[in-house]
Formats: sequence, structure tokens, C-alpha cells
Amino acid sequence: MKAILIDDEELALMQLERLLRDDGRYQVSGKYTTARAGLEHLAREQADVVFLDIGMPGIGGLEAGEKIRELNRNVHIVYITAYSDYALEAFELQALDYLLKPVNPARFVKTLDRILMYSPVSRHLEDKQAGTFHIQCFQRLELTGIAKLRWRTNKTQELFAFLLHYKNKWVSKDQILEELWGAYEQDRSITHLHTSIYQIRKMLKDEDIQATVEYAQDSYRLAATDMMTDVEEFESACLNDGVATEQDRTRAIDAMALYKGDYLAEHDYDWSKPRRRELLRKYIGCSLALVRYEMDTEREEQAVKRLEILQESDPYSEEICRHILLGYAKLNNGPAVRQHYEAFASILRSDLGIKPSPQTEALYDKCLESFSL
Repeated sequence: MKAILIDDEELALMQLERLLRDDGRYQVSGKYTTARAGLEHLAREQADVVFLDIGMPGIGGLEAGEKIRELNRNVHIVYITAYSDYALEAFELQALDYLLKPVNPARFVKTLDRILMYSPVSRHLEDKQAGTFHIQCFQRLELTGIAKLRWRTNKTQELFAFLLHYKNKWVSKDQILEELWGAYEQDRSITHLHTSIYQIRKMLKDEDIQATVEYAQDSYRLAATDMMTDVEEFESACLNDGVATEQDRTRAIDAMALYKGDYLAEHDYDWSKPRRRELLRKYIGCSLALVRYEMDTEREEQAVKRLEILQESDPYSEEICRHILLGYAKLNNGPAVRQHYEAFASILRSDLGIKPSPQTEALYDKCLESFSL
């Protein structure tokens, strides 16, 4: 099930995200420090539950709850508050539950159980009824709807990720042994392979996942025509020809939302690194296409925020730096132009021993000419 978190306190957001991650039944699809940003998320993407702080500046939690109900009457709302006096008002707005700060972990689990009780089916069952099972590969390997799946060994998990990496394609046994058990003796590595294959087949059967590990001509493949990964969804949503319309923009935003981190980043498998770099390039390319459209349609603030997040993935990118400089210039924020350029030049100098390219320097000078600092 998808959850979004709205709280103006960063620490509160971090606690909620950690509690949801530890529970394993919910996917955090967005977290925001303003109700307005959370409402924008709900306007473009469905969610199953919203954890909403009541006492926020601007649009308060109770007002936001009314607006959420206008957008989607089926979404569950759980209010977070420091004062129990708000409980009655919260339930008058048909909130499913309310939690007092700081959130008690045991009480939080009861709330999550209650949400599932009032939901007709879990995301896992919905996926199976629709004939598709979803798997997350960005940031970490995670099977949607399976709470706290325990792999028998780390190598069993890696073998599943490896076969998923080549989904529906045959991979020779020799290649698997070399990639996953190259440091082991031949007999021992084959034993580990057979054991891991057995564990994967058992997991697929126990979880009623419509996929099989097949063997033929000394090769294996994960046959899974009804299994979808977030990587496949991301690549399908990415726009190769750029962003030219509002419909394109919505599609690009949906694609960006799927990219929750680099491909299998938490596992850091050596064999996954070329694919990780390829997907990062696609993410950056799609993001920049979206940024260019937002710049052209007077959404400079959104574009700059997007670029600042993007720069965390590629801190040495001159192209991203130039877009940020242009964005701040369009916002008439001279100090930000200077501060960003100096910070970028400093990181290039300290980390790489180089300075910005003449093209970036020239753009910086041009931006400075457009206003007085």
C-alpha cells in the first residue's frame, strides 16, 4: 500500500518513514513539509493512506484533510498531533485514526493493522488479481506486498536479483557461477547454486507469485511474464523526445517518482553497476528535459528544487550547474547565483583538482550581468 507523509517537522517525517520501513507493509511514495506539496502529490498520483500533521503553518492539517477528501474520498487519513484536543475534530473529518507525538511504535503498528482491516484488499492481492506482481529495484530489492521477506542467505537474494536482472532471458550456469560464486571452488559453488535455486522456487510458490525458475541446456531463467519491476515502469514512462506538453510533464513526474535511488544501490552488486550507471543517465536526462520545460513555462522555483535534488546524484555535472544558475537568474536571486557557483567551483577544485569549464564560467558572468549584486 502507498503512503504519503505530511509534517512540517523533518524529524517527525524521518520517524514515520523509519517506522513504516521497519513494518514492511507500506511503501512511502512521498514525504512533504507542507500540506500544499502533499496535495499536489495527491492531485497527480493515488495513495492509500496519508499521515498528516494537524499543526502546520499555512494550510493546516484539518483544512488539508477536507481538501484530501475532495481529491479522493477513499484515501485513509491518519492525523498526527501533539495535542489530544484535536482528536474529536479529526474524527469528525472521518479520519481513520490519530496518533500523538512522539509516535509510540507499538501504537503505530495498531494503526497500520487498522488501515489494512478497513482496506478491502492489500496491494499484493490487488496485483495478483490484476495478474501483475510488482518488484522494487531502485535503491533496494523489495517485493511489493510481502512483509519482511526473509531470504535464507544473502546469496539467495542476490541470485534472485541477478535472474530478475535478466528476466525472461537465459543465463548460462557458468556465468552465474562466475558472477556470484567466482571465489569458491567448483563443487562448492555448484552446491550453493542448487540450494539457492531451490530456495527461490520455494519462495515463489509460498508467496503464490506467478513466476518460475526454469532450467535448460545448462542455463537458467526467471520466467515471469506477469511480473513488473519499477525499472521497467520507469523506462516506459521516460520520454526520449523531451517534454513538450503538460501531459508529457505529468508523465515525466511519474517517472521521476519511481526513481527512489540508484539501481540496487543498497546491495551494491558488482554485476549491477553498468545497469546502474545506464539508469542514472536516463534519470538525469529525463529530469533535465522536465526542467527545461518548467523553465520555459515559468516554473523556475520547481525547476531549481528539482535540479538541487538531481545534483546530489551527479555533483560534478556542469550541465546541471548551468541549469541551476539560469534558474536562479530567472528568479532574480543574485546571491544564490554567486553562492551556487562558488560552491560548485570549490567542490571541483577540492575533489577533482579542476575548475569549471569556460562555458560554465561564461554563463556565470552573463548571469551576474543581468542584475546588481
